[in-house]
Amino acid sequence: MNRFVEEHKSNWKRLEELLAKTEGVKGLRGLPRAEVRELGELYRRAATDLAIARAETRDGKLINYLNNLVIRSHGKIYRAEGQGLNLIVDFFTKDFPQTFRKNRRFVATAAVVMIGFSVLSFVLVYNDLMFADVIGLGDVRYQVLNKNYWWLSLNEQNQVGSVDILTNNIQVSLTAFALGVFFCIGSLLILAFNGLHFGGVLAVCYKLDPSFGNALLEFVVGHGFIEFFCIFIASGAGMIIGYAIINPGDLSRADALKQKGLEATKLVIGCACILVLAGIIEGFLSPSKLPIWIKVFTGILTGSTMLVYLMLVGREDQPEITVR
Repeated sequence: MNRFVEEHKSNWKRLEELLAKTEGVKGLRGLPRAEVRELGELYRRAATDLAIARAETRDGKLINYLNNLVIRSHGKIYRAEGQGLNLIVDFFTKDFPQTFRKNRRFVATAAVVMIGFSVLSFVLVYNDLMFADVIGLGDVRYQVLNKNYWWLSLNEQNQVGSVDILTNNIQVSLTAFALGVFFCIGSLLILAFNGLHFGGVLAVCYKLDPSFGNALLEFVVGHGFIEFFCIFIASGAGMIIGYAIINPGDLSRADALKQKGLEATKLVIGCACILVLAGIIEGFLSPSKLPIWIKVFTGILTGSTMLVYLMLVGREDQPEITVR
């Protein structure tokens, strides 16, 4: 049986590679004709290998691996076109959370960079307000001294404010994503800039008027968790593409960009949808006069729900076998 595995594992690995390429919205239509034919041939060979393995071995791990591989291949080849609503359901119940988990190290890197620069900016500005002028926050000092709670204007025109906020959040996320193509550096710069700005604004507020800082945090807490999380994900998606250029692995750079580009696009599409919820909360709940405990509860609930969703939804107990 060891000889059997050695003789066929290259075919199984190649089939997995082709299946990975079909994970995008286009599915098989995204593959060249030659690779579609190759996938069909490898699928038939895998089905034959599965039959042999069932007949001649009791290796349950190998049988389960081949069975899973054949099922996945069959689903890709014979899946009916135009699934409509099912495509959307599959995206949010499988594709988006699975892609997030696969690339979570990039998202974690984005979070560390932005949070790190936020803390650094807060410390520097709080100890020396002149640093606020260096990073372009001179106007914030004027707003605080004149008790101008600029975010409360959203409460007067919630619909307009919500749309403006949503548009801005999506623009920031898309910018962080798009600039990642420059070897990850663009996404990191966007994260650093936003971190400096957020930490600096909080520092100015708390340095000049702690009550003003508390009011600002009260505004942010309702929507901030999922909004920042989406920025981390979009920035991570940009770094996925940048890293594929730097290190394509066993693939050519063109194939690596195609494969990783599909994964990054899934993350950005998912973020754009979640940012709709963040925009609604920021436009309607955050500037309202509702008790602060409602805003805190909303922020914790939405943030924790998003984290649980991304980490747990779409998990499948699929046995694995290492094919080298």
